Amino acid sequence: MPFTSIGLQPSLVQAALSQGYIAPTAIQGTAIPAILQGRDVLATAQTGSGKTAAFCLPLLQQWLTSRQGSPRQVQTLILLPTRELAVQVGNTLRELALSLPRSVKVAVVYGGVSINPQMMTLRGGADIVVATPGRLLDLIASNALNISTVSSLVLDEADRLLDLGFADELGSLLALLPPYRQNLLFSATFPPAVHTLAEQQLSQPLRIDIAQAAATAPDIRQRAIEVDASQRTMLLRHLLQTHGWDRVLVFVASRQAADRVTGKLQSAGIRAAALHGDCSQGQRGQVLANLKSGQLQVLVATDVAARGIDIPLLPVVFNYDLPRSPVDYTHRIGRTGRAGASGEAISFISADCAAHFQLIEKRQQLRLQREQIAGFEPTVTANVVNAGYTAEQAGNGGIKGKRKSKKDKLREAAAQQQADNS
Repeated sequence: MPFTSIGLQPSLVQAALSQGYIAPTAIQGTAIPAILQGRDVLATAQTGSGKTAAFCLPLLQQWLTSRQGSPRQVQTLILLPTRELAVQVGNTLRELALSLPRSVKVAVVYGGVSINPQMMTLRGGADIVVATPGRLLDLIASNALNISTVSSLVLDEADRLLDLGFADELGSLLALLPPYRQNLLFSATFPPAVHTLAEQQLSQPLRIDIAQAAATAPDIRQRAIEVDASQRTMLLRHLLQTHGWDRVLVFVASRQAADRVTGKLQSAGIRAAALHGDCSQGQRGQVLANLKSGQLQVLVATDVAARGIDIPLLPVVFNYDLPRSPVDYTHRIGRTGRAGASGEAISFISADCAAHFQLIEKRQQLRLQREQIAGFEPTVTANVVNAGYTAEQAGNGGIKGKRKSKKDKLREAAAQQQADNS
């Protein structure tokens, strides 16, 4: 099915082709005609499915066919949970707009940086605003922006918006928007909070569920490797040296862990850098650019990078620390296997997190064979059923292990301290 058959004008068809889209993806082929018709859309689509272009292309066409005045009035508002996502969507809009016969002004605003340059950017108005909720409210309070003219609202990564505690900010922003508008809600998962938001804001939406379509499932080989917690960094180094991956994303649980693991990799001569919430926007951008250019081999990140980071041809993702929720597991591994490429997701399973990984497997409807790597076999085992657990056991979340004795805790603490000093 060509782009010309779904209602896009020639300039937008050319824009899509220039970005490497030969034909519409499943989400694009379904969502674009509905958006062009002015319908509300509620879409569940996995990362890497082409959903950003699925709303950017028709929204640009709507802007192109509308009347523009002076100063510019905000016609489209796109809300996202993180600055990385905001930058990514803003870049996509600007790249697609290069083929348009008229110049569109896209303003990207987010927190964590000075507000003054963003206020300067908004002088004279904007056609499309891409924003995180908190910074958008700050700009409105400073009279730098008026959203009463918005005709199309996009809530991208809606589940993450609510997970990160933006419910109150969303409520305040929705109250400032005109009641009659087009609403587009995109989410990788559909928890109850997103369902409630959709019921409150959307009017007879077209429901699109691409996430469960087997044809669009990313090609990601998932692995679970058993290893003592104190041996994870050494095993990571071993796997990096064995496989020779050119770029690797490693997820950890905290800023301290990111800095610690990065330091150990650097000491071993591996080109590594950390990415976490304490990094400035400039540092984040530079680290990602270095990874994409090949100056870095390994990026050690907290969940700040789980969504919205697009690293082309990323072959492997590691869960050095397991994510707190099955939803975060989905988004972490979704950094690989994008745009039709294959990828690998490797989770380190130590004794203290084995039961938690069984819960992730249950929610993801997975059952992964546990692996052990020669020379890194675990010396501490958990009292849980591993690869051979039954469906009944999987259904109740697995079997809890015994409470650790004081001696066990002291042993593990000593092993961890030895690893930290190694």
